[in-house]
Amino acid sequence: MSHKLPKIDTLYERDFLAWCEDTAAKLKDKDIENLDWENLIEEIETLGRSERRELNSRLTVLLTHILKRMYVNSPENFQGWELTIREQRRKIQELLTDSPSLKPYLEEILAKAYTNALDDVKFEYQETEFPSFLAFNTNTNSLLFEIYWK
Repeated sequence: MSHKLPKIDTLYERDFLAWCEDTAAKLKDKDIENLDWENLIEEIETLGRSERRELNSRLTVLLTHILKRMYVNSPENFQGWELTIREQRRKIQELLTDSPSLKPYLEEILAKAYTNALDDVKFEYQETEFPSFLAFNTNTNSLLFEIYWK
């Protein structure tokens, strides 16, 4: 006869919002003895990963649309691509303002984001020739502000 251990039922598992509110209240009260340290640490680590994933995603979208705007001859799409470029630049700037420590990460992931963007545009526009290397100034300020087409 096997005995099953009872499942531990925690506030974190039952109601995440209530757990967040409870944790915030305990932090404000400096009630460190009663904090759910394991889940608190996991959530904080997850927040950092989430910020990096968002930056990577927005950078890939930005580069995809810059490539489309620079190399795809489709004037009827230019305005939509330029609006997407503006939006992604704005959101990346906000991320970097809120978390300046992401800036070195942006530089670290740039080549991989470009490869992903290139893969996407080559698939979508198979008849268009795209450069296999970063064909424009990629320092952070240029990437976030410069217009690469005329």
